[in-house]
Amino acid sequence: MTSTPLNNKHSAPQTTPLSYADIQSIVADDFEIMDKQVFGSLNSKVQLVMSVSQHVINAGGKRMRPLITLLCARMFDDKPSTEAMHLAAITEMLHTATLVHDDVIDESGQRRGKPTANATWDNATAVLVGDYLIARAFNLLVGFQSLPLLKVFSDGTCDIAEGEVLQLQHQHNPAATEDDYLRIIDGKTSRLFMMATQGSAILQDKTEYLQALGDFGQHFGNAFQIIDDVLDYSGDSEVMGKNLGDDLAEGKPTLPTIKALELLKNSDIEGYEQLRIAVQTGKTPNAKQLIELVRRSGSLDYCKQRALEETKLAQQALSTLPDNRYRTGLYQLTELASARLV
Repeated sequence: MTSTPLNNKHSAPQTTPLSYADIQSIVADDFEIMDKQVFGSLNSKVQLVMSVSQHVINAGGKRMRPLITLLCARMFDDKPSTEAMHLAAITEMLHTATLVHDDVIDESGQRRGKPTANATWDNATAVLVGDYLIARAFNLLVGFQSLPLLKVFSDGTCDIAEGEVLQLQHQHNPAATEDDYLRIIDGKTSRLFMMATQGSAILQDKTEYLQALGDFGQHFGNAFQIIDDVLDYSGDSEVMGKNLGDDLAEGKPTLPTIKALELLKNSDIEGYEQLRIAVQTGKTPNAKQLIELVRRSGSLDYCKQRALEETKLAQQALSTLPDNRYRTGLYQLTELASARLV
């Protein structure tokens, strides 16, 4: 699908990106109700399930994926939609479940500066509660009585699981390629962005926009993940809630490492070997030196350019959608994400 650049008063690029709170305020009332529904939708008879679920949801981030759902719903029909708020809450529930499972796989003790479920309880408890959150999300999805909606979410959840398995398959693999990386993030990150957008269109019976919304979700998700991975080598560890170089120590096949290995192989064979061994073994006693090696290789410049390309594609996909302040809010989210690279 070809899209034309945004060129009208609603969607003109912002000189200075708005804050996340500014964008959230566009759907403030819907967001507040949705946020309560995330907790209100938990109804397990098992107290441990409730305790762990509330713990991980409380430790959640900015609720970007449900915000996208709410913006899309308002973009199509500018009035409160109980169904859209409910779907947004379900989207956040699925996202939370993936984070719980990620923390177990990564053996993380903290997320955003707070103890993870696996650290607070144990791995088995965390995995099973993550499973409960996924099961509960689908239990709630059935209530919409929409097979198209259920298909988008069931297909998407399978893709998310496959992306996680692909990442595990390529863990500590210095031969992983950019194509491998894109397949991984398409599943583990971008697919949920696509579910967040396309679900609203199905609810509002605006299926003619499914392709554009899918394109937006995929490219914005790709950009978002690439930016996150760049910041693992150049960000602020306190803001990120983790140490720089953690992805490298965990052997994750991220684009900055993949590209650095490719560039170093042709320009600095000694540096290439150091980085290759670190990826393969996960041993990074010289983490600062390795981070500097990746920075000097030119990899981060390449990754930033790729992130900006994906951002541009996401913005172009918006051009065929209804032109109003909610579409502008989606555009501003992409600008805000890109601003993290500065």
